[in-house]
Amino acid sequence: MLEIDVSKALRGFALEAEVRCEARGVTALFGRSGAGKTSLINLMAGLIRPDRGRIAVAGTVLFDSEAGIDLPPERRRLGYVFQEGRLFPHLSVKGNLNYGLRRVPPAERIVGLEQIVELLGIAELLERRPRDLSGGEKQRVALGRALLANPRLLLMDEPLSALDQARKDEVLPFIERLRDELEVPIVYVSHAMEEIVRLADTLVLISEGKVVAVGPLEEVTGRLDLRPLTGRYEAGAVLRAKVAGQDLAFGLTDLAFKGGRLRVPHLKLPLGTELRVRIRARDVALARTAPVDASFLNVLPARVEEIGSEEGPLRDVKLALGSETLWARITARSCHELRLEPAAEVFALIKAVALDRHSLGRRSSRGRFLES
Repeated sequence: MLEIDVSKALRGFALEAEVRCEARGVTALFGRSGAGKTSLINLMAGLIRPDRGRIAVAGTVLFDSEAGIDLPPERRRLGYVFQEGRLFPHLSVKGNLNYGLRRVPPAERIVGLEQIVELLGIAELLERRPRDLSGGEKQRVALGRALLANPRLLLMDEPLSALDQARKDEVLPFIERLRDELEVPIVYVSHAMEEIVRLADTLVLISEGKVVAVGPLEEVTGRLDLRPLTGRYEAGAVLRAKVAGQDLAFGLTDLAFKGGRLRVPHLKLPLGTELRVRIRARDVALARTAPVDASFLNVLPARVEEIGSEEGPLRDVKLALGSETLWARITARSCHELRLEPAAEVFALIKAVALDRHSLGRRSSRGRFLES
């Protein structure tokens, strides 16, 4: 269990954070720049001292102002991966890794050097110095060093923010492998919804120093009242589906979910593979009748549940697809001309090409999600 209830007066705002959730999988801290995400994990790490409160991880109390407990950072057994690798420039990759390993008595080591090297695919880098590594390679080594300290929890502060998309694509699968194969709990800070949707089990939404929502990713991202904070551009629904068929002639894969089927660009995955699919509201169009001779491959019968009442030219429409929820973002004029209201029957139209690899995550045998 991850338990946080702290207050800290910081320059420009006060951090008042209360979080209680399972310490497993990936817990993502999401919010705009300056919301207090990094400050919160620095409080957890012991780099900043709360003015009051309590922090506990898996039953171990790290800080308790009333009980007078304040473990120093080195005794908290929390790994920390920063935005930049912060590797020791005078040490080789192997030397950096061994630095993490030496912080743990041999009897307490759960993972070893060889396991981490294989897991992160860095065997060919061991003799190099940090100056000879790419940005993605540095972050993989930083991950390895943090993990070799055998932490009870891994803190990651926007570890991909300094990387271009190619390097992000390189590092993300390794973070997923760490989560699923080592089962190390991770607290992951990011302002990129794409990363959050791909990695997170639990979402902690932070705004202006306050925790405004904590819960399963699908639940928090699906709340209309949180759209101004989760981000309207990337907002949408997350569905759980299985690979149900392959259309090799046209390079498509069929996904089955409780509300119907989706066609997406071809996935090299066996039948029955469980997936998580993000469908952005901006990629969903609506029609009152099923279209004829249209390019949309995904035409899903749905029912309007709720229509956002915000002012302006756009409307968020919540849809029910059986027991699943989908969102559409359309213009206020379209909403008027379609005569949309709660309980109205519609068709949700989704282009197959909108569901690209950045919208998909695969579940492992442990029920979490891996690279697709």
